[in-house]
Amino acid sequence: MTPRCPPQQCASLTEIRQQIDAIDQQVIQLLGERFGYVLAAAPFKHSSAAVQAPQRFAAMLQQRRQWAAQAGLAPDVIEQMYRQLVAYFIAEEMRHWHDAANLPQQLADGSNHADTTAP
Repeated sequence: MTPRCPPQQCASLTEIRQQIDAIDQQVIQLLGERFGYVLAAAPFKHSSAAVQAPQRFAAMLQQRRQWAAQAGLAPDVIEQMYRQLVAYFIAEEMRHWHDAANLPQQLADGSNHADTTAP
């Protein structure tokens, strides 16, 4: 990836769009990294309520609103974006948590014949 050009120094619309695309690619890569942490958190949670963590969710949204305002962005827009993103992450974490919670029972009753020696 080429170094970023400050917006004021971009010489063309094409260059500006290239910079925006590069930033968007980095944002998506970071969201993928964030998702890895979400899944890594699942084993530490012992109930679906802990996965959903409504108090943590509310506090997180307030912090993101503050960060948005500090960055000159509309807090309402950033909150909506995070509501959608985190709803997706929670649903995936619930699936991951549920699958992990059911694995021992599936093995005990023979309903899952998967090789458990694989990483």
